[in-house]
Amino acid sequence: MTLGWKLVIDSNNAPVLADFWAEALGYVVEDPSALIEQLLAAGHLPEQAVTEHNGHKLFRGLAGVRHPDDPYDESSGVGRGRRLLFQDVPEPKSGKNRLHIDVHAEPGDLDKEVDRLEQLGATRVNEVNQGPAGHWWVMRDPEGNEFCVA
Repeated sequence: MTLGWKLVIDSNNAPVLADFWAEALGYVVEDPSALIEQLLAAGHLPEQAVTEHNGHKLFRGLAGVRHPDDPYDESSGVGRGRRLLFQDVPEPKSGKNRLHIDVHAEPGDLDKEVDRLEQLGATRVNEVNQGPAGHWWVMRDPEGNEFCVA
């Protein structure tokens, strides 16, 4: 039996980081507006637990992205496949990530992909070239989370 999963990433501004990763990966930002409206109307969610971003209602401090080809729950907007969830935390990032995302460029397009990610707000950290064993860039997303582009 396989299990469903999502990768949860601590953040300072979940909606903005979700926008970056959706664009970086070609993912879709989840829209939980319908669920939030239902919860508000039923009195199950206080107004202060909700924020708006890009014309959509979001749970304050949370934003998700999903692969566009994976199934999702239309009533909640939540993906049922490859998914990243960003959650705001009070403490700043400290130290190196213990887990990171590898972004794979098309063969021969490493520089082009690194440039594209920089235009979205990522920064280059270190180029690693191990010849036939691999060539990649270590980068940081807009909040400083490390990831690799190979």
